[in-house]
Amino acid sequence: MTTVLIIDDEQTLRGLLARIIQLEGYTVLQATTIKEGLKILSRETVHVVVSDVKLPDGNGVDLTAKIRAEHPGIEVIVITAFGTIEDGVRAIKNGAFDYLTKGDHQEKIIPLINKASEKALLQTQITNLESQIQKKFGFEKIQGNSPAIRSAISLAKKVAATDTNVLLLGETGTGKEVFSRAIHYEGNRKTKPFIALNCSAFPKDLLESELFGHAEGAFTGASRLKKGLIEEAQEGTLFLDEIGEMSLDLQVKLLRVVESREYYRVGDPKPRQANVRFITATNRNLESEVKEGRFREDLFYRLSVFVIQLPPLRERKEDISLFAEAFSHKKIDKDFLQALEKHYWKGNVRELKNVIERCEILSDSDVLTADLLPSDFNDDEGSLTLDSVEKRHIQKVLKIADGNKTQAAKLLGIGLTTLYQKIKDYGI
Repeated sequence: MTTVLIIDDEQTLRGLLARIIQLEGYTVLQATTIKEGLKILSRETVHVVVSDVKLPDGNGVDLTAKIRAEHPGIEVIVITAFGTIEDGVRAIKNGAFDYLTKGDHQEKIIPLINKASEKALLQTQITNLESQIQKKFGFEKIQGNSPAIRSAISLAKKVAATDTNVLLLGETGTGKEVFSRAIHYEGNRKTKPFIALNCSAFPKDLLESELFGHAEGAFTGASRLKKGLIEEAQEGTLFLDEIGEMSLDLQVKLLRVVESREYYRVGDPKPRQANVRFITATNRNLESEVKEGRFREDLFYRLSVFVIQLPPLRERKEDISLFAEAFSHKKIDKDFLQALEKHYWKGNVRELKNVIERCEILSDSDVLTADLLPSDFNDDEGSLTLDSVEKRHIQKVLKIADGNKTQAAKLLGIGLTTLYQKIKDYGI
């Protein structure tokens, strides 16, 4: 039910107005001063305020600006005994829904309150929807209490309120798209589109068409005009995942968009404007890619205005129990959890989720136990990846050196600091 607050120090007129509004089914609250009215607004849910201009402790026109600033979802209707054009203009500029002169306000007030309440209720619905979206996609969605992830979240929160381009770095499965959505939905563009595109999922020619769109007849099969994702994301955010996979000639065209906010559909000579925030991500080392000539240096600097490094799961082992409990529908045995914490997690959170799902399928009870895990779960002997081979070699050398890390570093021909870092990285 809509609640209307009347602020007027004239008791007779206030009471009459309250009665008229109540007969229309509205809940009515009353105040005689600005101070009393603001106190009611601080503790009650109010949708529409009807305020006199001349009040004992201030001006209703000035009050309008304060209410709109502190309670943007509330609509304000201003009423005065001596209306002036100047007051009316100022009231509207301050955010008033409308401005009425006493005398004819009794006939006009109900239709106005009906319209104002509709607008206020719609704004409430929008606010509630935005709150739900933030809970689903915002920073609350990102789990973890480890210093590494909290640091990344802190950086993301700071940049979210800006339009700055963001580059997210991290291995596959570290949550780059989750972060990109959180930055968007907690930023200034949250009510506008969020569009995600994986650059590695399309061949070069098709990726260009997906990104920029194409005109009818631009190429064989282009039977109709197609909007590109840049256009679909207008005024919102375009998330380009695996940006390191983009071809050099397409990088040139993307650079034009980032620099000049201008682009062309494929086969269309007419330039189009792009009001888009770019968030990009990659699991590659783009600086190395630049040195090798596989990524444009100018585009790299345009996209990496604000860089956030997302930590792999092996560097935030204290968060593994949180993810395991979130992914599992069953209880988790202590030995099972210890086995999870020892694992290297090359696939990060995505791999952990898959392991939990597999174990739940295999389990015949309501508890996940270590025997459900593969026998070689924490043994990389079967793997021929460079990381796995290096990990096994370090383990063997440490065994030869009886755990003496200084001696092991000498045998390996690396610095002691490097050895400690690799021990940490590999969870040895």
